[in-house]
Amino acid sequence: MLFSQLSAGDKRQRLRDGLRGDTIVRAPGAFSPLVAMGIERAGFEAVYVSGAVLSADLGLPDIGLTTLTEMANRAEQIARVTDLPTIVDCDTGFGEPMSVARTVRMMEERGLAGLHLEDQVNPKRCGHLDGKAVVPIADMIQRIKGAVDARRDDNLLLIARTDARAVEGLDPMIERAGAYLEAGADMVFAEALVDEAEWRRASADIPGPLLANMTEFGKSKLLSAQELRDLGAKLVIYPVTTLRIAMKATLDALDHIAETGTQRDITDRMQTRRELYDLIRYEDYNRFDRAIYNFTL
Repeated sequence: MLFSQLSAGDKRQRLRDGLRGDTIVRAPGAFSPLVAMGIERAGFEAVYVSGAVLSADLGLPDIGLTTLTEMANRAEQIARVTDLPTIVDCDTGFGEPMSVARTVRMMEERGLAGLHLEDQVNPKRCGHLDGKAVVPIADMIQRIKGAVDARRDDNLLLIARTDARAVEGLDPMIERAGAYLEAGADMVFAEALVDEAEWRRASADIPGPLLANMTEFGKSKLLSAQELRDLGAKLVIYPVTTLRIAMKATLDALDHIAETGTQRDITDRMQTRRELYDLIRYEDYNRFDRAIYNFTL
């Protein structure tokens, strides 16, 4: 109830096992613990915590303004309520290689199953915007080595994200991916691949498992999980989908109330009280104290 029934180690093993299978691991983004509970109930295999979403939720652009503590706190809150493994976006590691090491250790201690670090210049920007810059390969290798050295649980999944496709081109991105895997990364996050042809090329030439980012309104063609699996991806994230859906519905509802003065005509669009209580398992808390749940709906 209050917490996941699985240990962090169990979740990491679960993620590793899923990546070894024939299917693709699907990880929708959660901007709150409640959303993570919904992701688990819907039958997905993992949960993702996006840095861009946390920035937006704090009313900030995704340009490296959030802190390690803010990211770790939100990721821990999300990871603790679900038996699914949770993967967190750690941007550029929140600093130089020593800071990267601290970031990895903190996320490991907070119960995360995996994390990714990117090769953008710090401060970074959204991976689907123009004007990005990437660090030299040697600098990213130092970040990865710092992460590997800090990791105590070998099952903590270390993912190297490269934004080089949009900056340097496909061939340099593939070269970087190979170097990052050789430095100790477990998986490559090939950001902003454009279409199926680029996916085929990347999966053929990169000697390790690949993560696909299916973010809306970006540079990448939106492909299904099955299509991505057939193209060689092992993990797919939908980082901003739940936030975009929730915010669109919220703003539409606020406009309606501002115009009409009441929400009575839009209750059919809402999660009911019963549905909310069922998701958070309100009735189960009766096992601890019957006085807590002493009403009927």
